[in-house]
Amino acid sequence: MSTGPKSAARTAKPRKGRRGRVRRRQTSMAINVTSVLLSVMILVGVGFLWMRGGVSGDFTGEGNGETVVVEVAQGSSLSDLSTELTEQGIVATEDAFMSAANSHSRSGELQPGFYRLEKKMSAASAVEALLDPANQAGTVDIPTGTRLMDTHIVASNDVRKGIFTLISEASCMGENACVSTAELEQTAGTMDPAALGVPAWAVNEVGARGDDPRRLEGLITPGVHQFNPQASAGEIISSLVSDSAVRYEETGLEASAQRVGLSPYELITAASLIQMEAPDGDFDKVARVILNRLEEPMRLQFDSTVNYDLEDQEIATTDEDRARVTAWNTYAKDGLPDTPIASPSIEAITAMENPAEGPWLYFVTVDKDGRTVFTTTFEEHQVAIQESVANGVLDSNR
Repeated sequence: MSTGPKSAARTAKPRKGRRGRVRRRQTSMAINVTSVLLSVMILVGVGFLWMRGGVSGDFTGEGNGETVVVEVAQGSSLSDLSTELTEQGIVATEDAFMSAANSHSRSGELQPGFYRLEKKMSAASAVEALLDPANQAGTVDIPTGTRLMDTHIVASNDVRKGIFTLISEASCMGENACVSTAELEQTAGTMDPAALGVPAWAVNEVGARGDDPRRLEGLITPGVHQFNPQASAGEIISSLVSDSAVRYEETGLEASAQRVGLSPYELITAASLIQMEAPDGDFDKVARVILNRLEEPMRLQFDSTVNYDLEDQEIATTDEDRARVTAWNTYAKDGLPDTPIASPSIEAITAMENPAEGPWLYFVTVDKDGRTVFTTTFEEHQVAIQESVANGVLDSNR
C-alpha cells in the first residue's frame, strides 16, 4: 500500500501553532498602531487646550503685549466682566477669572471705568491689573473752577491746566496715542452743539459764540468723568457735556432758574461767578449780590470777569484791564457775561438756586484767609477795599 501522496498532503497542511503566532503578531501590530494614534490625539488635544489657555483653563504670565481697552460699566457684575474678558481673549476662561477674582481680597474694590489690559493674561494678573489705578484710562478729575483753556497764574507763576489739557492727558493710550488739545479745541468750536451733547437750554447761546472753543465753558462739571479713550474728540466731549447736563439738571436747574428770574444758562453763568469770587461759606450771599445788582440794574463789576480774557491772571485788576470791552468784562458791559467763566460746582449752582436774603450790593475779600465783607453802600465798600489793599489781597504783581 502506497503512503506517499497522503504524506505529501499532510505535509502541505499548515500547522496550527505557526498560524496562531501569525495572528498574534497581526493583533499586536494593530494594538500598537491604535496606541500611537491615541497618543497623537491626546497630544493634539493637550496642545489645543494649551493654546486656549492651558489644560487648567488659564493663561500664564501678564499678557502678550497687545493692549485691549475694557470698560467696567457702572453696576456690572464680575460675571458680566468675565464674559467680556474671555470674548476679547484677555483671559482663557470665565471660570479662571471668576476663581481668581473671588479669591482676591480686594476684588470688591473694582471701580467703574476704562482699563488698559493685554491679551492672554493669567486670570490672577488680569484681576491685579484691574485693581491698579495706573491701568485706568479715560478717567479725568476736573477741579472746581477749572476753565477750558490753560491759565497762567501771576502770583505763583505757573500754568493751571485747563479741561482740554486734562482730557487730552486722560485719553493717552501710549506716549504718542492721545487726543490732542488742538483737536479738542477745534472740535469744540466747530461741531454742531447738539452733536456735542449741549442741552436744549444752552444750544442757542453756544451757537451764538461761533467757532470759539470757549463756547462750551461751564458746560462740563467739576468732578470725575469717565470716557472711552479710544473715542474721537467729538465723542469724548459729547460724553462729558451730556453727563454734566444730567448732573446740573438733577439740582432742579430749570425750575430754580425760573424761580429766581434767570434762564438755566444764565444761572450756570452766574454760578461760575460765585465759584471764582466767593469763599465756600459765602456762596449764597454772593448769589444775592448778583441778583440785587441785576435787579437795580447796575453793572456787576466782578474782577473775575475781567481776568477771564487776560493772558496773565491774578485777583487784582488794573484800570486798563477793567476798561477793555469783551464778552465777559462786567465792568464794561451790562448784565452777565456772555458765557460762564469757569466750571461751577454743584454747591455754587445750588447757592444760585437758593440765594440768601439780604440788601447787599457789594462784597470784597479783605484778608488772605478768605474773610469777605458784604456791604450795601458804595462808601462802606470803599472802606472794605482799603482793608483788603492793606492786607495785600488786592496788590498787583504785574
